[in-house]
Amino acid sequence: MRNVKADSVVIVDATGAPVAIITEQDVVRKLAFRTSGDTPVDKIMTAPLQTIRDDDLLYHAIAKMRRGRLRHMPVVDAHGGVVGGLQLHNALAMAAQQMVSQIEILTHSETVDGMKHTKQAQVEVAKQLCRDAVPAPEIQALLSRINNDMCRRIVELCVRRMTDSEWGPPPVDFDVIVMGSGGRGESYLYPDQDNGFVLADYPDALHAEIDPWFIQLAERMTAALNQVGFEYCKGNVMATNPLWRKTISQWREQIGRWVGKGSGTVLRLADIFFDFVPVYGAGELTADLRAYVTEAARRPFFLREMYKLDEEHEVALGPFNRLLLDKLEGPNKGKLNLKLTGTLPLVGAVRIAALARGIAEPSTLKRISELHERAKMTDDEQDYLSGAYRHIANLLLRQQLRDFGAGNAVGNHVSIDMLSKRERDMLIDGFKAIKHYRSRLRSELTGQVF
Repeated sequence: MRNVKADSVVIVDATGAPVAIITEQDVVRKLAFRTSGDTPVDKIMTAPLQTIRDDDLLYHAIAKMRRGRLRHMPVVDAHGGVVGGLQLHNALAMAAQQMVSQIEILTHSETVDGMKHTKQAQVEVAKQLCRDAVPAPEIQALLSRINNDMCRRIVELCVRRMTDSEWGPPPVDFDVIVMGSGGRGESYLYPDQDNGFVLADYPDALHAEIDPWFIQLAERMTAALNQVGFEYCKGNVMATNPLWRKTISQWREQIGRWVGKGSGTVLRLADIFFDFVPVYGAGELTADLRAYVTEAARRPFFLREMYKLDEEHEVALGPFNRLLLDKLEGPNKGKLNLKLTGTLPLVGAVRIAALARGIAEPSTLKRISELHERAKMTDDEQDYLSGAYRHIANLLLRQQLRDFGAGNAVGNHVSIDMLSKRERDMLIDGFKAIKHYRSRLRSELTGQVF
């Protein structure tokens, strides 16, 4: 430590995995003037060791160190290898004061009840960020990361409890994936559950032994997520459904059937599935699946059929650039459904265009950027579509915060009376750009001009 001017040293086992730490405080309190120089390291090291992943959020790292009264924490990669270290004073120096206050709001115990409070506190954080004019996509990305982080921690909690029970440890390696808005990093305040399992291959003869373990995990995980505040998916897109719980080989086979068949139900399943990211596990199975999907989904026939299905999601813009309002009787009559007739038409069209070019990125804005970089989208299209997404996302998030503050059900409808003339004009320009791009995409995929 003296020679390399370090204030801590991580102790690893024979495989290189971190198991303990020795800090300056350990040296001062336990070693100096009390212990001989030939004392084994394990007599003074601090164990068990708490670590943080290199892809984790800074707020989570700071919260973990503050809860554990830790001044140092090793940083590990997805394989558990040490890649660096965090010092609490440096981490706090990097975080703005506002972020520190947000950490206090979001920090709760590593229990289901604690995560329930974290979920509820997200609204306050989103409100603060909106108040400070942080762009809506950045707030969505933060909400998505926090949601996915909670999902990971719930899975870890469930796995630990099962390992310590008669169920034992996981029988094979696996990844947990989230799909839809969580996979794209585009969540709003209250997304429901869209999750699945990708399992390592195992012999068919062991299915009756292995599958019950993952059924049990899926039931525990989805129940805990529901308790925290992620409602059960009404379409049953959850790991409790065997359609979304498969080995990597079974996933490939299922996707192969989807892209080869191209019927209505299958296309809807594929549309839900394609925006996925791993939230638990090493991620190698998910990366394998992403590579397969990216290549398999490029079939022109499949993309044409997907576009035809997607045509039912059109922007709310009628003749003479008139905004089309919801006509169904009820509390939302006369309002704009900015999800169904705003983001969905844009997200769906950009997804199809990205799949056609073999773009693996799930984020809508990053897909737009990559299409533009590959000269598959003009400068104007990139500018207008990115602007349209940001504007619609801002209007939707602002409305959801208003609904929450008023004690109303948080939804996707916005009253045009709440929009300024400039906001309406921007919305119309965005809708026009989306319509134009969808029309060009249709011509490209189907050969139909009108």
